[in-house]
Amino acid sequence: MILAIIAIGWLLLVLVGVPIGISMILVSMGYFYWSGIGLAFAMSRMVDGLNSFPMLAVPLFILAAAILNGAGITHLLFGFARALVGHIRGGLGHVNVLASLFFSGMSGSALADAGGLGKMEIEAMRKAGYDDDFSGAVTAASSMIGPLVPPSITMVLYGVIANTSIGKLFLGGVVPGFLCAAALMVMVYIIALRRDYPRDRWPGWADVGRLFVRSFPALLTPAVIVGGIFSGLFSPTEAAAVTVVYAIVIDLIFYRELTWRRLWDALYETTATSAGIATIIAGVSLLGYVLAREQAPQQIAAMFLNIADGPVSFLIAVNLMMFVLGMFIESLVILLIVVPILVPIALGFGIDPIHFGVIVVLNLMISILTPPMGMALFVVAQVSGIPFQKLARAILPWIIPPVVVLILVCVFPVLATGLPGLMK
Repeated sequence: MILAIIAIGWLLLVLVGVPIGISMILVSMGYFYWSGIGLAFAMSRMVDGLNSFPMLAVPLFILAAAILNGAGITHLLFGFARALVGHIRGGLGHVNVLASLFFSGMSGSALADAGGLGKMEIEAMRKAGYDDDFSGAVTAASSMIGPLVPPSITMVLYGVIANTSIGKLFLGGVVPGFLCAAALMVMVYIIALRRDYPRDRWPGWADVGRLFVRSFPALLTPAVIVGGIFSGLFSPTEAAAVTVVYAIVIDLIFYRELTWRRLWDALYETTATSAGIATIIAGVSLLGYVLAREQAPQQIAAMFLNIADGPVSFLIAVNLMMFVLGMFIESLVILLIVVPILVPIALGFGIDPIHFGVIVVLNLMISILTPPMGMALFVVAQVSGIPFQKLARAILPWIIPPVVVLILVCVFPVLATGLPGLMK
């Protein structure tokens, strides 16, 4: 009964527009008041939830992406992607996906991709005669690649929660990320043929080479991160700081577009975004204590153990549960509340923590596309002016490609564990 009251109270607060992090804090404070727990303890729990050294990587990766975006890297990557694949049928749709793959190597965030590249991509597609439903849907769908390819803020958070190697998680997402990009490009080609969408003129290898050389320092970002981690030069948290320095250095040497004003804007954006994430983490720390005190993890674990009698049935149950939750709850909340309960059960079934981590992140990225609460849809609707209802209908077929990749990753664990297994 108490858990039901907490869940209903939280959902009501969210529905009336209270931010998710604040709503969790308010519900937890109500429980503390009812149960006689002092508010000083609540403050201590929130601070403890944020007191994590690996968590420092989150604002640092956000800052690195903001600096690179402020230096005009997004336009450069879009131009390189257009030169590379714009001549294929449905060219700008392919460019959209490929640019997201390139940008994911710097941002680590799906919403940063949707917001940073989205407006530019949709404007270009409108000028070329593409329908708004197609343009908005492919922009939202391609943004889910971001947290699969290193660096990945979601992978960092999962690694902290599950006490798993963040470096190996970074590598584990590479193959699924490229598979998602390939699957989305197949979808683009099929729709482009049916609607007879245009394609660009092939610019020639000289232009492609020139744009590649210009883009190369930015494209090298994930290699710097992963290479440094596995060579032992720095830890994943230190890699985030190195990425910030690298972003500033390549702009000063190669791009020379980062002004003091743009640096200030990047710091402001990082502060605002990090504060929102920190509020949710603090709220989850409080609500997590409440759920633990009421033995919710034990009840959920017992339910899964009754439903699942092996790793296959467990993964099916997890995928279905996360898909349904993702339709109504923000992905970060699912990650911070549900995943700590699921990880010990997965380990008990003998599922590799890297394999399970990639499955979880893939599920979470699909959840940002599923209406009515798909965050990528809200971001794309905001930057493009496309009505949310129209975008919510248009996105439905685009959920199929990442779901197919999710099934492949579940069936063939080597897709997630192959690359990390090579790094000893």
